[in-house]
Amino acid sequence: MFDKILIANRGEIACRVIKTARKMGIKTVAVYSDADRDAMHVEMADEAVHIGPAPAAQSYLLPEKIIEACKQTGAQAVHPGYGFLSERASFCEALEAEGIIFIGPKPKAIKAMGDKIESKKFANAAKVSTVPGYLGEIRDADHAVEIAGEIGYPVMIKASAGGGGKGMRIAWNEGETREGFQSSRNEAKSSFGDDRIFIEKFVVDPRHIEIQVLGDAHGNVIYLGERECSIQRRNQKVVEEAPSPFLDEETRRAMGEQSVALAKAVDYQSAGTVEFIVDKNKNFYFLEMNTRLQVEHPVTELVTGVDLVEQMIRVAAGEPLTIKQDDVTLNGWAVESRLYAEDPYRNFLPSIGRLTRYRPPEEGESGDVIVRNDTGVTEGSEISMFYDPMIAKLCTWAPTRIEAIDAMSVALDEFVVDGIEHNIPFLAALMQHPRWREGRLSTGFIAEEYPDGFAPSLPEANEQRVIAAVALAVELLRRDRLDRHVGRLAPHSGAMKPDWVVRIGDDYLHVSIVEGMISSPIEVDLAIAGGKPVTVTSDWRPGDAVWKGEVGGKAVSAQIRPVLNGTRIAWNGKAVVARVMLPNIAALEKLMPVKLPPDTSKMLLCPMPGLVVSVSVEEGQEVKAGETLAVVEAMKMENVLRAERDLTISKINAKAGDSLAVDAVIMEFA
Repeated sequence: MFDKILIANRGEIACRVIKTARKMGIKTVAVYSDADRDAMHVEMADEAVHIGPAPAAQSYLLPEKIIEACKQTGAQAVHPGYGFLSERASFCEALEAEGIIFIGPKPKAIKAMGDKIESKKFANAAKVSTVPGYLGEIRDADHAVEIAGEIGYPVMIKASAGGGGKGMRIAWNEGETREGFQSSRNEAKSSFGDDRIFIEKFVVDPRHIEIQVLGDAHGNVIYLGERECSIQRRNQKVVEEAPSPFLDEETRRAMGEQSVALAKAVDYQSAGTVEFIVDKNKNFYFLEMNTRLQVEHPVTELVTGVDLVEQMIRVAAGEPLTIKQDDVTLNGWAVESRLYAEDPYRNFLPSIGRLTRYRPPEEGESGDVIVRNDTGVTEGSEISMFYDPMIAKLCTWAPTRIEAIDAMSVALDEFVVDGIEHNIPFLAALMQHPRWREGRLSTGFIAEEYPDGFAPSLPEANEQRVIAAVALAVELLRRDRLDRHVGRLAPHSGAMKPDWVVRIGDDYLHVSIVEGMISSPIEVDLAIAGGKPVTVTSDWRPGDAVWKGEVGGKAVSAQIRPVLNGTRIAWNGKAVVARVMLPNIAALEKLMPVKLPPDTSKMLLCPMPGLVVSVSVEEGQEVKAGETLAVVEAMKMENVLRAERDLTISKINAKAGDSLAVDAVIMEFA
């Protein structure tokens, strides 16, 4: 077994590998760029080596830097994580030439399966069912249009060396093919250093289901069930689960056996994933094989009890698998939510900045529920524009699917992230979505259910009552604290007055205090909106970011943030501002005029902090609705900004190469 390994990656996956290595008694070496000097993986590792500037192309993507770090520290093996160099056969060969072990498959398998174009050729030759497409390299946009026309729209444009949704576009017509080809090629070049593109038929309403395989150097290959990865946005997985709510045992076995046969054909030695698209009739088609550890591997670990990172290390050290196919059982259900630094209310555009508060839910086993959080950040960490925007992978396990989903809902409500925008509100809302809870999924789920983007939904009547109870409990404790600490200055806070009004949106709910103690822990009986009294209990104290307690005997965990004259409460997938006031104040407030937001309809605002790739118009130019105005890149993704209506450009304030802050004015319209 190895004494020391180097992790050629960053963020949560580097931390994940370090945890298993530590458990196995193996010392670890981290590598870091300028941007990651104070990162968590650097702190966790036994040693750390600086490898260059922040851009990945000048640090994490340079094999010579990794090899030099191995020589410098005496690391005997390299775990590549995912992304970066994880599927680059030349990197594996370079390590072997230096006598350093690559903790992953051999170059033969990487070359055969890691390249999407070559993998499809190989799969076809092996009689594996594949999606119709053009397996050669696309020369240019004209060639892309020609091929797409032959295949038939819609088509999927993909980066050959891609992964993680980078370099992927769906095109429904010639114009989208031309634009998608160029954007995919740019993203592929930026993310993987390889701008080759291929095109295949896009199967409408498919499920994305993948099989986890594990092989060793002694000819043993097994599969460890499947993962459902159909909840995707811009071809990027958002929520995964294991097992799939769609597959039956017969289909699972058929997909697993086909995956094992494919892995054996290339002498696969490590953890890998065979991805399929599955139609409504359970017909499945080989999509690609990822010759690396997948982002979503924790859900497989939770339902099988197998540490995939440990198995990868043992296989790389030459040990045979001790797990047989008959030993693999799927126990319970696991769900993974990917927490991204992005604004769900602005079409999920990236967000960067410092985590002023980062407090995940408590990990571990509690009753029939397990909570796991794979992360690479801590409070004070900075989310930069140079890397993937994923903050963490929150996982829950429970005996049944609904129990796992409910556990995830609670965990999301307790996950505190401040300082940047993030997608927790969307994930929390998703956990309550009827279609998701019923398991009626497809890769088009988000586009179909949120065609106009994600927006906060109003709480229903029962939810309003719970939120009103929490809001009043919070306000009473704040006022009680004010009376006790500065009572001489504010002796009439009204904390013990019996009648209150809680405003939620445009609704005013009358709440009466029946009886109880206004102190922490609080226990008070409230009559809400004319209903029967309910008991509210909690040990929440002013300043806590999460309110935990019970309302009418029901456990509630809600995010609490003070705002001007009120409290922002996020619970059960709903986020509202609740304002607590006395009845006479509520009567006066209803008479106040509504302040309108400023008019920005004649401006193109930068939707996220990013780099201007191009400006496609000139001052004085008339453009039609849908035409491209500018392209902004953030976190390795290109975002095309289009005209929402016919207009004339009156002034341009930015040019290619400019770095812009969110809401910076790119151009103005006449």
